[in-house]
Amino acid sequence: MAQTEKKGGLLRKSSASKKPLKEKVVLMYDEIFTTEDPSKCNPRFWEELFLMKVNLEYLEGKLEALDGEELMKIKDNINCLFQHCIQALGEEHPIRVVNALQTLCALIRGVHQKNKSTSGFDIINMLVGFDKAELCMKNLMESLDSLLCAEGSESLKSLCLKLLLCLVTVTDNISQNTILEYVMINSIFEAILQILSSPLSRREHGYDAVVLLALLVNYRKYESVNPYIVKLSIVDDEPTLNGMGLVIAQALSEYNRQYKDKEEEHQSGFFSALTSMVGSMFIADADEKISVQTNEAILLALYEAVHLNRNFITVLAQSHPEMGLMTTPISPVPTTPVTPLGTTPPSSDVISSAELPLDADVQTSNLLITFLKYSSIVMQDTKDEHRLHSGKLCLIILTCIAEDQYANAFLHDDNMNFRVNLHRMPMRHRKKAADKNLPCRPLVCAVLDLMVEFIVTHMMKEFPMDLYVRCIQIVHKLLCYQKKCRVRLHYTWRELWSALINLLKFLMSNETVLLAKHNIFTLALMVVNLFNMFITYGDTFLPTPSSYDELYYEIIRMHQNFDNLYSMVLRLSTNAGQWKEPASKVTHALVNIRAIINHFNPKIESYAAVNHISQLSEDQVLEVVRSNYDTLTLKLQDGLDQYERYSEQHKEAAFFKELVRSISINVRKNLAFNTLSQELLLKEFSMIS
Repeated sequence: MAQTEKKGGLLRKSSASKKPLKEKVVLMYDEIFTTEDPSKCNPRFWEELFLMKVNLEYLEGKLEALDGEELMKIKDNINCLFQHCIQALGEEHPIRVVNALQTLCALIRGVHQKNKSTSGFDIINMLVGFDKAELCMKNLMESLDSLLCAEGSESLKSLCLKLLLCLVTVTDNISQNTILEYVMINSIFEAILQILSSPLSRREHGYDAVVLLALLVNYRKYESVNPYIVKLSIVDDEPTLNGMGLVIAQALSEYNRQYKDKEEEHQSGFFSALTSMVGSMFIADADEKISVQTNEAILLALYEAVHLNRNFITVLAQSHPEMGLMTTPISPVPTTPVTPLGTTPPSSDVISSAELPLDADVQTSNLLITFLKYSSIVMQDTKDEHRLHSGKLCLIILTCIAEDQYANAFLHDDNMNFRVNLHRMPMRHRKKAADKNLPCRPLVCAVLDLMVEFIVTHMMKEFPMDLYVRCIQIVHKLLCYQKKCRVRLHYTWRELWSALINLLKFLMSNETVLLAKHNIFTLALMVVNLFNMFITYGDTFLPTPSSYDELYYEIIRMHQNFDNLYSMVLRLSTNAGQWKEPASKVTHALVNIRAIINHFNPKIESYAAVNHISQLSEDQVLEVVRSNYDTLTLKLQDGLDQYERYSEQHKEAAFFKELVRSISINVRKNLAFNTLSQELLLKEFSMIS
């Protein structure tokens, strides 16, 4: 007997003796693509159609193959198909519901492909017709809401979320997707929250639900009142917020795990041996080979939660109660194809075995620690556009956290100590830190470590000025809290001071190149004012009097850098040029640093001469400093502990518009046919019925 092959909706006999036979569903699609009403000859046409397994590829391809005029000719049949899909969602027979959901996906995407150049209203008219749009979309959203909230099949809920993601991301710029007006009017916000608050639903659908919510929040967010923004900002239900935090933590943790696995695999391989033989000149190239695709969608969700909902701040520091409790999967779920990380949720077996795996060297963990580790990876390499966007978003999230009073309270809490193993960029002049020897410290120390790490590792030709500004602002905001609340943090402040001085040195060394692209005096002023903050208020928040002495020691030791900076800004501020005003601000800001240098340097030289010492030790310099504070005169500088609060709409709107566009394209690309074609789902329902 000749074997039968199935391809593109055709049934072929291997003997090729007869013409290819079309599947019945394909023949029915062909009837829809005529100008005649398909139910005229067959009154049961629509009833039969939704019992047939959907051929997504054929249906979507057929729509894309038509030109605009041809599509308009069959508009009535397309409208009819769309309406019957919505009716089928209310059917009791689950196979009809599955087929209706998949058909809607194909319709929405196929019609949009033909209407890329036209307005969203034309897409609505083509799909459903203006006269019936409001009622049909209301029925569609109500049906999806019911399916998501029902006790029914988890696989069916998954398909509902896929359809919603398909609907939201059908245009690159989601704010131009007029269909979303109906999603705003007929809210599914409560259904998303219900998924996040239920452990079972969250494991199966949490990732898609969180990404969907993040995208909906960004629909016309600056132009009109977005109900999803309003509702997200007032959620105070603890299980729901914790559920959202768990989903985000799991996705970021999965990214961290994949990166660590690749790093270990890379280090144990041939390249590692080669590097050890020839030195570390290939380290940068080696590092690029272990990069893992970033996850902007989940990062956007974290940002919206932190930025909009003050109650979510508490979730950042909470150890998750479900961690390590789950030992066996609850139920089998449909498999999804392997795609790059950042586009699909973590595999279900990872989630069910432990919703957030703990690091071997960390006793407890939380969302903030996971986020800091993620940030330390993506901020290593900012040359790639996606990683640059991810790095920027990480710093924006940290900015929001650094401004929040409650967040600062737990960041600086001495009773909440953690061992946070941040990833450090391989560099020739430093050894790899031993992970096991990390001390347990308040979380703010890890934030400061991350900022210092960024400052030290990104002084390069393609200078990321914007990221440096954000980095210094975060440090400043943390210092403002410490000064205000008199928190004496036991931190290795010298590492920060050294990094800041080296940054100033880099700006001066590359003055000509950098000034062609950036106003480097803005950054220089911020760095100098950080030192002014330590000089003026350091006695209120530095851990010990000797820490304050060490600050003076570092300034004196590195005085040549401050002298050079003063010479540079003085030169530019006395010339009539574009940099006159910003340079003169730095000149004024250096007054106390110069006073310290000019006061102590002669004293140190005198001490050396009297004691016949050519090179003073650190202890000897510190002794001179301590005995000469009384005669030092400093000027009181205003506004050092003040800062402008973060504002998204006025400063970051363009960044978020482009970021959401990129996420929308990525999500749509990964809603592939094979993710929508649910073989297991149909088998499951066949057995039920």
